[in-house]
Amino acid sequence: MRRILLKLSGEALAGDRKTGFDEETVRKVALQVKQLIDDGIQVGIVIGGGNFWRGRSSENIDRTKADQIGMLATVMNCIYVSEIFRSVGMMTNILTPFECGSFTKLFSKDRANKYFAKNMVVFFAGGTGHPYFSTDTGVVLRAIEVDADVILLAKSIDGVYDDDPAKNPDAKKFGEIHINDVISRNLQVVDMTASILARDNKMPMWVFSLNEENSIVNTVMGKFNGTKVIV
Repeated sequence: MRRILLKLSGEALAGDRKTGFDEETVRKVALQVKQLIDDGIQVGIVIGGGNFWRGRSSENIDRTKADQIGMLATVMNCIYVSEIFRSVGMMTNILTPFECGSFTKLFSKDRANKYFAKNMVVFFAGGTGHPYFSTDTGVVLRAIEVDADVILLAKSIDGVYDDDPAKNPDAKKFGEIHINDVISRNLQVVDMTASILARDNKMPMWVFSLNEENSIVNTVMGKFNGTKVIV
């Protein structure tokens, strides 16, 4: 495996606090990513904004404006997490699809590849830069653009189930499932737009729990306990 794109939810990085950041959780993620970088694997990261902003739940804010605030929330998340990564000895850079002054650099495939070649962790913030598209769509789009081998979806749940395991104790976990089945059964691994984009561009996704010890490294090294969404 040469290059991966890791998706982290903002909620997962908030830990038990459910909002903001749990620094110890972020540091554990950083140390795992450093191990991958030291092993020669190139790592890109997309972070959701849910620990700061859930604008779509409000009926009083225009959807476009709510999504713009959400994009900025992901930029804040990436700046914070990037600094924790730097504190444990990694080089990082943040790319966005819109100008953020000196805070970030403007995304291009060539720029991302230049940073990867320098062993930097590349953060892709700001989603697609457009409203009505989630960070799910953003991570699939960036993975396709930078020719990632796989998308790693680090979640609070340990894989893909045929029903909500929190509500149904008999829910079945899939070890492997085809993207066409994810779409036809509306299993919400990622949203529908992202699922179709992944299917049409043959981008596999592996779903696993961020809460399991050393789960990111174990997933990359073959000790996988989640669900592989194949294409």
